[in-house]
Amino acid sequence: MTVIFDLDGTLIDSAPDIQAAANTVLSEAGARPIDLAEARSFIGEGAPVFVSRMMTATGLGDDPALHAALLERFLSLYDTAVVLTRPFPGVAEALEALRSRGWRLGICTNKPAGLARAVLAHLGLAPFFDVVVGGDSLPERKPHPAPLLQTMKSLSATRCLYVGDSEIDAACAHAARLPFAIFTEGYRKTPVESLPHDYRFSDFAALPDIAEVALRAAAE
Repeated sequence: MTVIFDLDGTLIDSAPDIQAAANTVLSEAGARPIDLAEARSFIGEGAPVFVSRMMTATGLGDDPALHAALLERFLSLYDTAVVLTRPFPGVAEALEALRSRGWRLGICTNKPAGLARAVLAHLGLAPFFDVVVGGDSLPERKPHPAPLLQTMKSLSATRCLYVGDSEIDAACAHAARLPFAIFTEGYRKTPVESLPHDYRFSDFAALPDIAEVALRAAAE
């Protein structure tokens, strides 16, 4: 069986770097900065949606030309935004445990694929993953199931557990009809109970055993 992960808010806490990039753009545009809680709440559906939410929150409106300019500037900063990003506690150990048990691992994220690979490499996590599918890998983004199904296909997987932290991830797994484990300490905005999920965890030490339970359930 295979485990596929979301990235931001699931494996890594990238919000501080994203906030810093956003605030540089906002300062240049003459707008107020956003705080870390706002940055976290805007993450999940890719950079264009993040910039739209950032513009709305700071009174910059929704002008398409301004959005395009701010998005271009944001992406220029976002491409190297890794200084403040850290894995959540226990991530590396959990990935090592999964690989040692023979699991294949992949990434399915709305972050651009090149940036996702760069962040994983910077944090020393890249060797764990056989496939990375990003928000620019297909015409569709999560919560559409196509990226998750493509990740499975690239891994030659017939059974899969998807691990994420957000409403977008829950909806994606549900649409793909795959079992979903939610990391409760990520960027989720609504109660866990309101989201479709099969497993939940707050400590990555629990994940290898959850994966084994999911494997047995899939085999029944």
